[in-house]
Amino acid sequence: MPANSPETRSNRKLLIGGLLVVLISINGILIYMNYQKKEKTEEQAEIIRVKNSELENQIKVYEALKADFERQSQELQAMGLENDSLETRIMAIAADLEELRGFRKRSYSLADQRRFRDRASAFEKQLKDKDLEIAQLKQDNEVLFTENTDLKTTQNRLTDSLTTVKATNATLTDKVRLASRLEAQSLNVNVVNQRGKEKEDKDNEFRAKRVDKIRVAFKLAPNDVAAKEPKTVYMRLIEPDGAALYNLSTGSGSFEIDGENMYYTAKRDFVFDNTQQQLSFLYDKNAAYKEGKHIVELYADGFLIGKTDFVLK
Repeated sequence: MPANSPETRSNRKLLIGGLLVVLISINGILIYMNYQKKEKTEEQAEIIRVKNSELENQIKVYEALKADFERQSQELQAMGLENDSLETRIMAIAADLEELRGFRKRSYSLADQRRFRDRASAFEKQLKDKDLEIAQLKQDNEVLFTENTDLKTTQNRLTDSLTTVKATNATLTDKVRLASRLEAQSLNVNVVNQRGKEKEDKDNEFRAKRVDKIRVAFKLAPNDVAAKEPKTVYMRLIEPDGAALYNLSTGSGSFEIDGENMYYTAKRDFVFDNTQQQLSFLYDKNAAYKEGKHIVELYADGFLIGKTDFVLK
């Protein structure tokens, strides 16, 4: 058959057409396969992006939970309370956070997502329950604070009232004590010589060499406030040098007045009966008396009740 015959040319055209169809088909298949591969790659990238987004969200949830539990712990500490279970939860959340952050470098599976979501839900419920408990504690503390404030106010008022009463009683006691103070009236000093003869002088001046004993006489002024009871009057005979005569053998001693220890020359016990009693001291020094001004002081119930002086020349 000739090479350029019509039949040969027709066969060539058919062959070329068939090759074109095959090439077009192969090209279409390649295009479809590339599209499928691209679509699968994009789908995998989207899955990874979603997983990463889920992981970061879960990390944020756990960070918020940890911050809230730490807040609760601080609130309890501020109220002076401790909660070991709360500290345990904070430690558990911190451990979960550490594990979640580790998934940034490895696969974060659906099972892991479900596990941490469930744990987060349980922690959130515990958080809400603890918030309600803390709110109730705060309310109770406010009530207690109010009650304590009221009690302190009442106590302060009672204390103030008691202080006022004590001060009033102390004032009244002082007034009664002052009002009940005895008073020595008509205080007189005479001297007794060796022959037992008593001498008086309106100027209270005597010759020292003739003095053997000294008599101090007085009467008690009427006092309706003073208790009718046994009392003691102390006499201090103060010599010209300023020292009180003191001799244990003649009955001298000491007593306290205004917190100060003071020596007395002689003392006398009596029963006060508010009848203007006459009392006296007869003092024997058993030695020569010094020349000069002598002072006589009388004390009873912690008060100076009389004072006079005389001169020995």
